[in-house]
Amino acid sequence: MLIPIFIHIKKATKMAINRVKNSNKKRFLSIICEILFILFLTIFASLSQTINTSKVVYLPKGSVGEIISYLAKLNFKVDRFDKYILVLMGFPQSGWIDIGQTTLSKFDFLYKLTTAKAAMRDITLVPGETTAYFFYDIAKKFGLNYNELMKNYLANSPIKEGFLVPETYKIPVGISEAHLVYYLINISKKQHESLSKKIFGQWDERRWYEFITVASIVQKEAANKNEMPLVASVIYNRLKIGMKLQMDGTLNYDLYSHEKITPKRIASDNSRYNTYKYAGLPPNAVCNVSFDAIKAAIFPKKTNYLYFVRDKSSGAHIFTSSYEAHINAIKQSNRTK
Repeated sequence: MLIPIFIHIKKATKMAINRVKNSNKKRFLSIICEILFILFLTIFASLSQTINTSKVVYLPKGSVGEIISYLAKLNFKVDRFDKYILVLMGFPQSGWIDIGQTTLSKFDFLYKLTTAKAAMRDITLVPGETTAYFFYDIAKKFGLNYNELMKNYLANSPIKEGFLVPETYKIPVGISEAHLVYYLINISKKQHESLSKKIFGQWDERRWYEFITVASIVQKEAANKNEMPLVASVIYNRLKIGMKLQMDGTLNYDLYSHEKITPKRIASDNSRYNTYKYAGLPPNAVCNVSFDAIKAAIFPKKTNYLYFVRDKSSGAHIFTSSYEAHINAIKQSNRTK
């Protein structure tokens, strides 16, 4: 009699356990579904956010995480989670990306980073050109705002003049003033640091910028690469004895870059760039410089030269150590052959 009862109880207990298990499974599945639904809503809400951007964006080479960090520093509304979305979409391209519009959803923005490329144009900064004139020219050719270019440059460059490295840059059509300046400064900084470490074994910004100021005068005054160490020697020799530099090139600063220096201009310019009136170096570099000019400023020739004058027949300079010899050189330079 007890055996059938025991069997019945066992069956009943087993059924009860199965009902509990089934109930727990349903509850577990329900919780999982809720979590997935919440996660989906969170992802959807995140990817639906509005992103404000320029029509083109520059992406450096690196991992997806590094690219997301780079965009976050530029104040794009992206976070660590977005790197997983990018991985799913495909690896983002490096270089300039043609976003095509200034306002779009985050999903569309991330998708563009993996698919679009930008149309490029070349801009060339020649050695000896001032930043102001360079940006003035760019503003006309690219339809950009000159004042915005200068504002962004002065806010981000460590020095007022001479920081941009002369070379040909590939610039995307539609780039904003802020992105263009950031790109130019970022590339130039890497090159300055690299050359400084190659020469000195370290990056001493203050010392390097002092050399750039001297190099900018060398760049303006030297007729060719071979003359640069000689012009640098004249600058240092004059500074050493407290003699005014009296060099026309220092007056070709900012938008005066291509202006011919006349006695009238020398008399009227009262800025510290006028080395006919003020002793010492100008307050800042007067132009952007080649690495040859920087090397000449760092490694000048050892000479006694204090003067130089352009020989009109050859275009090169005649260097002299005394005023009397300088006067004779001026007479010689004016002779026609």
